[in-house]
Amino acid sequence: MRTPMASRAVSGCSALAFFHLRPLVFRGSLGLSRSPLSSRCGNLALRYGDGGGGCSGWARHGHSLVDSVMEELRARRRIRASVRMELPSTKEFSEVKLDKRTLQKGLLLEFRKDSQKSLLAVAQKPDGKRNWMVYDQNGIMSSIKPQQVTYIVPGIEDFDNADIADFVQRAHDLLDPAILECAWVELLEKNKSVTAEELAEIIYGSSDPLECYCAHLLLSRDEMYFNVIESRGSSVYEPRPTIQVEELLHRKHVKEASEKELEEFVHLLMSAKSMPPQSKPPKSSWLTEEKVRRKILSLEAYAIDACKSDEQRKIAGNILKAMGVPKTTFAAVDLLIDVGYFPVHVNLDLLKYNIRTEYSNEVLLAAEDLLAHSSDADELDDALSATRLSDGRIRVWIHVADPTCLVKPQSIIDKEAMRRGTSIFLPTATYPMFPERLAMERMSLQQGKLCRAVSISVTLQPDGSIADYSIDNSIIRPTYMLTYESASELLHLNLEEEAELRLLSEAANLRLQWRRNQGAIDTAMIEPRIKVANPGDLEPSITLYIEDQANPTMRLVSEMMILCGEVVATFGSFNNIPLPYRGQPQSNISTSAFAHLPEGPVRSSAYVRIMRAAELDFRKPIRHGVLGVPGYVQFTSPIRRYIDLLAHYQVKAFLKGEPLPFTAGDLEGMAFLVNMHVKVAKRLHSSSLRYWLLEYLRRQPRERRYTALILRFIKDRLAALLLVEVGIQASSMVSVGKQIGDEIEVVMEEAHPRDDVLSLKEV
Repeated sequence: MRTPMASRAVSGCSALAFFHLRPLVFRGSLGLSRSPLSSRCGNLALRYGDGGGGCSGWARHGHSLVDSVMEELRARRRIRASVRMELPSTKEFSEVKLDKRTLQKGLLLEFRKDSQKSLLAVAQKPDGKRNWMVYDQNGIMSSIKPQQVTYIVPGIEDFDNADIADFVQRAHDLLDPAILECAWVELLEKNKSVTAEELAEIIYGSSDPLECYCAHLLLSRDEMYFNVIESRGSSVYEPRPTIQVEELLHRKHVKEASEKELEEFVHLLMSAKSMPPQSKPPKSSWLTEEKVRRKILSLEAYAIDACKSDEQRKIAGNILKAMGVPKTTFAAVDLLIDVGYFPVHVNLDLLKYNIRTEYSNEVLLAAEDLLAHSSDADELDDALSATRLSDGRIRVWIHVADPTCLVKPQSIIDKEAMRRGTSIFLPTATYPMFPERLAMERMSLQQGKLCRAVSISVTLQPDGSIADYSIDNSIIRPTYMLTYESASELLHLNLEEEAELRLLSEAANLRLQWRRNQGAIDTAMIEPRIKVANPGDLEPSITLYIEDQANPTMRLVSEMMILCGEVVATFGSFNNIPLPYRGQPQSNISTSAFAHLPEGPVRSSAYVRIMRAAELDFRKPIRHGVLGVPGYVQFTSPIRRYIDLLAHYQVKAFLKGEPLPFTAGDLEGMAFLVNMHVKVAKRLHSSSLRYWLLEYLRRQPRERRYTALILRFIKDRLAALLLVEVGIQASSMVSVGKQIGDEIEVVMEEAHPRDDVLSLKEV
């Protein structure tokens, strides 16, 4: 049995004389009561010794164990160095300088396989000028570079490959990371740095190969108590300051708590995922407890690509990883649907754009103050009437609902309307610009009731141009309401008692012809509308409507709205009223270039593709080339478009003889903000409509045939198509000989609403 180095170095420290024989349990204080960390060493167990003096004994002598070990090791190094200097050189092995040591056959070493893993191996033979072939603990022979070597186990010169596994197992049995804290306390007090070999003597009482390797493992894996510094060609470790260790321990505890929270949250997700649809927890249950709320909202933000911080993105990524799914928005959406947090047909854009779907209590209370009566009504903001004058000309009236009689500029309800910018109409719901009851009951024009309005009266010349006009505040009583469908039917029947409706239709035709003579472009298309009942269900009810904008009733209404806009622009210009004047320059491409295309959707879609962006001026009218009018102001929808409401504020103030509420500069600033919300609302409407059209198609029998109109060719025989019965556009290959404007029959091969995929095949 070898003589314990510690007993030779420290007289009277017999408790440390058998460190290498049996476990020593340290008891009591480490003598650093000023540090809160020292108390943790009281019950730590070192694997050699039985507890004679404990850690506290280390610091009780002026010449401590640490000092003795360091002196002994320095003496040994001097002896070993002198011996190495006397060794003759040999040609039996190649040498590569590595940290002032040499690689040679039979050395036991540790090398870094990759950034996450290190392996123990035995050096076999040189591989080229610098590399070495090694046989690792997994039984694999590979070539490594010298810089991959992280440790050479001292005291071994001809290690047997077959013994690697046993050596690794013995090292594993000997490891106890807890003893590192005791060593840190003592070394910190003595302000000593150590190598792995020196630490082995301190904690194991031995610098044999196994103990040195274990000390190396403890130090190299430690992220708490020691810093590694490179010195004299070998790794030297210095104890971290107490304040730094406390901070690292705090971070460790926070990390462990976070990992535990994640584990619990993943358990909740797995449990909810396994439940049948009708039994899944409601969305509100995920938002009650703060730590659960934080994680589910992070996952939701990740799903809609709206993470507000790197931390939120990290939380979501960890959740997805723990659930064993890819770190993608699609995977996050699917997971939230699987646990019942999202409905199957969740409108992601509604969440992504942070659309206001509710009103604050303050706004609702203000709306209630304006409500005098309650009655059921739809949102209706315009009405029409007409008469034939004695000279044969037609006079029409466009009556527009007047919300400004209730809502004043800069009021709480006005500010909320401006923040929304527009009502949003989706297949699943409507989100009005004004609180619903206020919009439908007090602002809208209601059949058989006296209603406040702004009435635009226009006399038309026989060619459809404006002969004269007037704009007045009014109180009207709408006699009846007509849907587009019922109005179309009445026009078709040509009933004697519907003479006023026929007169309006005649006026609309005069206006259409006049605008075409002024260069107007016809962009009438086939437009789909969808109503979805119970959108939260797995299979909600879908009702599809197709609107042909060239329909006489649709033409009638649109012509009267355009006429109203032209009159308001003319009125504003004549009276120098700042208004949101809308114009649109004509394209540089002449419309005659498309004269060969069939009228209707084919020609209209070609026109739309060359149209230039609309423009706004707030001081004077600008020509609207597409509509074929010298000036235009949106005025007919003040309940659902804030730009229209601004025009009403200005015109109403002028009619009352009051100061105008806004300057041109004011209007420009507000219009800029409002138009941003309007663009979002349009994108939301478009994406939601397409989703439900695709869902409608997905449910149809695969053998169903559809009529498709060829709008244009994209490339070769790949054509843009319009499904006439559905009103949706898609692309598909068509057979040779087909031309733009031809109708073909197609079948649907697949439709995926969430992925916006529609695959068609010509029959």
